[in-house]
Amino acid sequence: MRNILFSGNVKVFDGILTCMLSIFMRTKSKEPYRFYIFTMDVSHLGEDYIPVSDKQISYLDKIAKTYNTQNKVIKIDVTDLYMEEFSGCPNEGAYCSPYTLLRLFADKIPQIPDKLLYLDADIMFNRPPELLYDIDVEEYEYAAARDHYGKFFLNHNYINAGVLLFNMEKVKRTGLFEKARNLIKTKKLIFADQDAVYRSTTSKKMLPQKYNDQKFLHKHTIVRHFSKRLFYLPYPHTANIKQWDVSAIHRIFKYDQFDDILFEYIYLKKNFERRFISED
Repeated sequence: MRNILFSGNVKVFDGILTCMLSIFMRTKSKEPYRFYIFTMDVSHLGEDYIPVSDKQISYLDKIAKTYNTQNKVIKIDVTDLYMEEFSGCPNEGAYCSPYTLLRLFADKIPQIPDKLLYLDADIMFNRPPELLYDIDVEEYEYAAARDHYGKFFLNHNYINAGVLLFNMEKVKRTGLFEKARNLIKTKKLIFADQDAVYRSTTSKKMLPQKYNDQKFLHKHTIVRHFSKRLFYLPYPHTANIKQWDVSAIHRIFKYDQFDDILFEYIYLKKNFERRFISED
């Protein structure tokens, strides 16, 4: 069983769906996947800050099982943990959203397994996911690739926290997440969870950029991370183009490598809207 962790609010549905499809449609393994989704209700902070819905979970689980009947999607509501640990903390207004902090609760959830791959929702696998998941992290807390911009401006080994392959047994032993939570609660950090994980690390395995490519897509790219990036033309500016914005993927990036996945996503998303949203 391979174990994946996502986190987010009701709006991560498109990201999780496209990422899951990329896993199913690029894998060469028959081993099943278990997907954990950490979510919470903090609607007092923003009207969109509501949990991933049960209808979304049910639909994702149904799709997962069409690829392997042993696949499973599990929703874990961590609202109480968040309120206890982070409510009113200096990083509650994080650069993305408070949902970026939820991965730091993985050591507090009993059913989380010893090996766990955390993924941001804006990720697509270009090559078989087992090339990443099967990396040996027995001697490390986690494996991660460098942050594309942070490696130039902060530290050569500054990691991007959007793709983290955890050895949870070692994480618990060293107190990585406990230390990171204490930083979140006591010190304002520019990149919140990412800074907290980086500063709390005892041992990490550095991976080549192909395991978390945040700017380019090469033939050897395993994970394409559609994070915010800098464009120089027609003038210097940043843009946050996600994989579910299919027209922008073609128009701006001129990618066709994900067309099989994105066409399936469009069909499934429309089917979800017909079946569930029309009932509301």
